[in-house]
Amino acid sequence: MNFASDNVTGASAPILDALVRANAGAMPAYGEDPLTASLTARFREVFEHPELAVFPVATGTAANALALAAMVPPYGLCLCHAQAHVTTDECGAPEFFTHGAKLAPLPGTGARIDPEALDAALAGQPRSVHRMPAHALSLSQATEAGLVYAPEAVARLSGIAHRHGLTVHMDGARLANAVARLGCRPAEITWRAGIDVLSFGASKNGALAAEAIVVFRPDLADSIAYRRKRAGHLLSKGRLLAAQLHAYLADDHWLANARHANRMADRLARGLRAVPGVRLAWPVEANEVFPILPARLARDLRAGGAAFYDWPAASLASGESLGEDEVLVRLITAFSTPEAEVDALLALARDGA
Repeated sequence: MNFASDNVTGASAPILDALVRANAGAMPAYGEDPLTASLTARFREVFEHPELAVFPVATGTAANALALAAMVPPYGLCLCHAQAHVTTDECGAPEFFTHGAKLAPLPGTGARIDPEALDAALAGQPRSVHRMPAHALSLSQATEAGLVYAPEAVARLSGIAHRHGLTVHMDGARLANAVARLGCRPAEITWRAGIDVLSFGASKNGALAAEAIVVFRPDLADSIAYRRKRAGHLLSKGRLLAAQLHAYLADDHWLANARHANRMADRLARGLRAVPGVRLAWPVEANEVFPILPARLARDLRAGGAAFYDWPAASLASGESLGEDEVLVRLITAFSTPEAEVDALLALARDGA
C-alpha cells in the first residue's frame, strides 16, 4: 500500500507503447526528429495558444530552474510561497541556474499565496541598488498542501505581479490534477489567467520521465533554448521525451489519469473522515490527502504495510495545531492506485481506531 508519492509509480501503458514505437529505427538527434518537431503544434492545440514554445526536459527540477533562470536576473528575487517545492525541495537549483537570484517566501493558508501579502510585499519593496528587486512570481499548481488555484485566483495573483512589472511562472507538477478537479480548459488556468511560463508535469501522472517548459511569452523562448542546452538538458535522443508527451496528451490521457488519482484521493479522504480520532488538515482538491492521525494509528498503519510521509506541523494553518499524541501525514494517490489498495488502508485504519 504505497501512498508515499506519485513518483513511485511506473509509466502508463499508452506511454510505454509510444516509447517502444519511438525506439524503432533511427531519427535525428537533439530535438530535430519529427516527434519533437510536431510537439509544439500539439501543445498549441491543447493550450489554445498560437505562439507558445515548448521545451521537453527530463525532470521537474530542470523545468522549474531553467524557466526561472529565463525570468529572473542574478540580482533579482522570485517570490513564492514559503512551502513551495521550488524553495523547499530542489536543493537550490533555481538559485544555481539563475546564477545567484533568490527565492523570497510569502505566507498563505494551505500553501496558497495570500494576495494581500503579495501586494504588500511588492508595494513595500525599496527602490535601492542595495536591495534585490522582485522580477518573478512562482505559483505551485497544485500546492504543497494539495490545494488548487482556481482560474480567478491565478488571475488575481498574476494581475498583482504584472502590475508591479513581474513575470509569472507556474510549477505545474500536478497541473493535470488541478485541471481535472476544476473542470476548466488548460488555457483558463494558465496563460489566460496571466501565466507567462509553465513547468508542465507528466512524470507524476503516467510518464516515465518527461516534463516540459511551456513558454507563452515568445520573448523568453530563445533564452530557454540556450539555457537548456548549456545545462545539459537537451537530450540527444529527444524523440523519447517527445513520444511520452505525445502519448500523455493524446485522447486526454493525462486528464483521465488525473481524474482517477483524484477519485482515489476522494475515496481515501471519505473513508478516513469516518474513522474515530481522524480529521483532515485541508480539503482534498487534487490527489493528496493530509490527515491528522493519532500517533498510535499511524504506527499501526505502517506496521500493516502502508507507506506514507510524516508532514511538518508547522505547515498547518494559523490556529490549527496537533494534539500531544497526534501526527500530520501525507497520503498521495496516483493514476495507477487501485481501489482495493485504498480500501485495504481504510480497513486497517478502522481496525486500529
